[in-house]
Amino acid sequence: MGVFGAESTTDEVLEGVDLSGRIVAITGASSGLGEESARAMSARGARVLMLARDREKNAEAAARIRGSVPGADLTLYTVDLADLASIESFVNAVGADIDRIDVLLNNAGIMSCPEGRTADGFETQFGTNHLGHFALTARLMPLLLAADRPRVVTLSSGGHRISDVALDDPNFERADYDPWIAYGRSKSANARFAAELARRHGERLLSVSVHPGAIVTNLGRHMTPEMIERLMARRAENEAEGKGGGGLKFKSVEAGAATQVWAATAVEAAGHNGAYLADCGPTVVGPGEKGRMAYLDDAETSTRLWALSEELVGLTFD
Repeated sequence: MGVFGAESTTDEVLEGVDLSGRIVAITGASSGLGEESARAMSARGARVLMLARDREKNAEAAARIRGSVPGADLTLYTVDLADLASIESFVNAVGADIDRIDVLLNNAGIMSCPEGRTADGFETQFGTNHLGHFALTARLMPLLLAADRPRVVTLSSGGHRISDVALDDPNFERADYDPWIAYGRSKSANARFAAELARRHGERLLSVSVHPGAIVTNLGRHMTPEMIERLMARRAENEAEGKGGGGLKFKSVEAGAATQVWAATAVEAAGHNGAYLADCGPTVVGPGEKGRMAYLDDAETSTRLWALSEELVGLTFD
């Protein structure tokens, strides 16, 4: 494989890669980065399980993929990551259809939404972005471990810079709700989950988190002009303080999905178990798109987050 970077696309990352016989499960597959990942990987022969909350939108995405990839091997499932019962139902259904999952791409997410609660009473962004994927991955572990060298790729974001996790108040029961802080907490949780999964099960699987970059998708559907202004002001403050995150440099969807596809397939990615990746490679502590906040490397907090997550969703990883 070649050397890839910020402008690399999914098709470039997968050039010459044969995914025949591989089973890939992708959450949030009905649009944006999830749909593009499903298209690119099915074009290389993978069987793709398309997971989405909206059955109709998922079918529309599958039709678009088949329009460009005739014969794409796609199987559609409806699952709501904001509902633990929906996750359990999906896992029971998929377990009757397949004997393994080679790649789990935890791609789905929501951003800066109004204050709310999931079906199980969790703050919406933490409950969907982190706890939903935590519970899904836990329930899919038998299928993952039945595969040869399985990979779990979890989308984080440069938005993790906004806030670390708040283990003493994960559901904003004491603090005033702020949609951006809630988003930042959930994205820090995503990165911490990936790292802790690698620490606990790294001998059996590869687990990484990914910052896709800034891409125009329906992820930002809840954003108002005032929220965008606050985000830009916050990024300017971070840049002035040396934390990075100043000017936004937008990517195409094809470039935005490239890092998660690279992480799911590249031989080189196997050397970065537990890492937070960006622009098709590892990151360093510091500013910029290929930088990360130092607190992501704090293993003690990640271990505590894991224990809290198990308690909240009522599941234990085997």
